[in-house]
Amino acid sequence: MGSFNTALSGLQAASTDLQVLGNNIANANTVGFKSSNAQFADAYATAMANSTPTAGQVGIGTQVQTVAQQFTQGNIQTTGNPLDVAINGNGFFQMNYNGATVYSRNGQFQINSSGTVVDGAGGVLMGTQAVNGKLTGAQGPLQISQNALPPQATSGLSLGLNLNSASTPISGGIDINNPASYNYSTTSTIYDSLGTPQLLTTYYQLSSGASGSGETWNTAYSVTGTTGASGITSGALGTLQFSSTGQVSGTSSGSVGPVTWADGASASTIGVNFSGSTNYNAGNAVITANSNGYGVGQLSGLSIDPSGNVFARYSNGESQVLGQITLTRFPDNNGLQNIGNNYWVQTYASGQPLTGTPGNTNLGVLQSGAVEQSNVDLSQSLVNLIVAQQAYQANAQTIKTQNTVVQTLLSL
Repeated sequence: MGSFNTALSGLQAASTDLQVLGNNIANANTVGFKSSNAQFADAYATAMANSTPTAGQVGIGTQVQTVAQQFTQGNIQTTGNPLDVAINGNGFFQMNYNGATVYSRNGQFQINSSGTVVDGAGGVLMGTQAVNGKLTGAQGPLQISQNALPPQATSGLSLGLNLNSASTPISGGIDINNPASYNYSTTSTIYDSLGTPQLLTTYYQLSSGASGSGETWNTAYSVTGTTGASGITSGALGTLQFSSTGQVSGTSSGSVGPVTWADGASASTIGVNFSGSTNYNAGNAVITANSNGYGVGQLSGLSIDPSGNVFARYSNGESQVLGQITLTRFPDNNGLQNIGNNYWVQTYASGQPLTGTPGNTNLGVLQSGAVEQSNVDLSQSLVNLIVAQQAYQANAQTIKTQNTVVQTLLSL
């Protein structure tokens, strides 16, 4: 019977090997799947403590020591879907699946009807939620708001100009209705608190150009859409003094308003900054223009950066962070228990989870618009399958041979 048991252990081991290989091959196209291999150990009847060294010690077969998962990196394949996310590194996505905390390498995400980021099995992606574009530091389900981005009234405008040093000085004050009273003007779009776009025009008049001491320019403004006469409010912005090298010297800012809007929006005061402006012998031009205001924006797209920040892009050209995907790693990945649906759960053998920001503490980084393919080497798996099949047949032949021996003995 000992020989039968030895061959039977070989059959069982080969059968386990075939099952493991078959499972690997079946999941060759499963996103985030990690292959496994069956590891075997020989078996002897006598315990080590009581054994006596002999020259003819015979084993009693084999046993499956463990089925070890292989957490090598899978190839990253681009998909073009911004909610597909691949991990390049050791981390796992933390998910909430039916109230249980699970971990996954499958980054095929979507947004459900309540705006929560979920995977194909319905597991909820966990991360750091943002409030008004600021990460709160609180861990929880990631929500993607479909709401419009509220408008922001313009409170600051930065203009980097070149005012031509070869301009002709003009005497008298600036009259916004008389182009002959100023050398140059430029118009910028600003927004009131209701998101209505308005026009802010600034005017520039060369008042003096004393040789060797730099030029002095007077500035003024006008704003449309106000409660002023003909819907326009105007006033002086101040004076710009340039050095003999064409750089702004002294005060480089002014203030527009307070402006009362005709559409009922809150009154505005707008700071105008001319830092970086120049006074070279070149054409009048706007070099840079930046405003902190914007109108209403509708959600037009999403993007995820390598650090896991989820950004919303809006139709008004603005973007805002909605949350951050966090990653989790374990001291021993092989201690994790695979429960299906591309999920693992923590066990005593895996150690405690360590959660952090992608790119830090050996967690890996994220690639948006891509997924991590299965790490199964299909060609090698098919070769191993043939070897496992031959091992199974060989152990079956051992049983057949032993049966022939037993029949011979019984016939004596």
